[in-house]
Amino acid sequence: MPFDYLKPLLQTSTNKIVLLVMDGLGGLPIEPGGPTELEAASTPNMDRLAVEGTLGQTIPIRSGITPGSGPAHLALFGYDPLVYDIGRGALSASGVGMEIKKGDIAARGNFCTLDDQGNIVDRRAGRISSEEALPLVERLNHIEVPGVEIEVRQVKEYRFTIVMRSDGLHADLEDSDPQRTGVPPLAVIAETPEAEPTAALFNQWISETRNVLADQPKANALTLRGFATHPGLPSYQEAYGLRAACVAVYPMYRGVSRLVGMEVIEFDGESPIDEFRAVERNWNDYDFFFVHIKKTDSKGEDGDFAGKVKVIESVDAAIPALLELKPDVLIITGDHSTPASLRTHSWHPVPFLLWAPATGLPDDQTQFGERACAKGALGSFSALDSMPLALAHALRLNKYGA
Repeated sequence: MPFDYLKPLLQTSTNKIVLLVMDGLGGLPIEPGGPTELEAASTPNMDRLAVEGTLGQTIPIRSGITPGSGPAHLALFGYDPLVYDIGRGALSASGVGMEIKKGDIAARGNFCTLDDQGNIVDRRAGRISSEEALPLVERLNHIEVPGVEIEVRQVKEYRFTIVMRSDGLHADLEDSDPQRTGVPPLAVIAETPEAEPTAALFNQWISETRNVLADQPKANALTLRGFATHPGLPSYQEAYGLRAACVAVYPMYRGVSRLVGMEVIEFDGESPIDEFRAVERNWNDYDFFFVHIKKTDSKGEDGDFAGKVKVIESVDAAIPALLELKPDVLIITGDHSTPASLRTHSWHPVPFLLWAPATGLPDDQTQFGERACAKGALGSFSALDSMPLALAHALRLNKYGA
């Protein structure tokens, strides 16, 4: 279990928890002395919650470590990412609803473009549309390799997922994506002797795909990475006694939620208000809602400071829809920092707002921003402590000891 010591402390309650994660929320000033993206944004609703709640900042993995999105979310969910390792292939497969069992091997795939010499000239096949990619995925699904069952499913645009099923498969495999152009795709290489037969099966499948895709002007080849099997994580119900739901647009975040036993809520639209309305429609069915906002991270990676500010403001404008539901605990945070000035994930602490009107003790901070959070009463703490804090404020934990 992620927290064995919590198990005997769990108690029944009708109180509800909402974990609102703005991906890559943390930022930096675009110029010395200026505001961060969160500080520059007009956020009257979150600022009011900051006045009424308690602020702090989380360390996703360990100090100085820049996290990927998968490990960072695991930490927020209470699963130490240094103990519980989820490969990207498993995340990708679960994210698009593919069944992946212990022993199955999943990998993320990219269509790519090769020149006449067999070298990669575009690692993403010109970012072909989902409509262009779908018939190619169907072609891949007709390739057979003796002794194994293979399923391929489209993710989005040039991305797809493959799952291979058979007895005796091993995920100790090196990626076939060289992560650069001007060179050919790599062969899948086994990292251990036990994985050599699995590597041979994937290489045989890749060889067949070359024939199937040979007539394509852009997506005439593919690469695989993130080989993984099901991690066998304990579920939210087992760990925390919670009926948990995920509201997210992007497949990866749906995937990590499914792997910890959350039910993924289907909904139309991609805006914050669309996501919050999905929570509203399902409010009576769950104890815990994980709501994920992706575009804060996307704008940060694009180096778009103003764009990230606008995304934060759009979330703030929709916050009243969540508050109308009267959650007992509302946490607003990010999984990691993605400063627009760096155009990538970073190791910086992540702003954290805990709002629990019946059980919280407000501090003296009046704005939701990095510098205010650094001065907040919660201080700097491990993201792993987010779930125990949420459970405690939801009155779902009994006392420890006599």
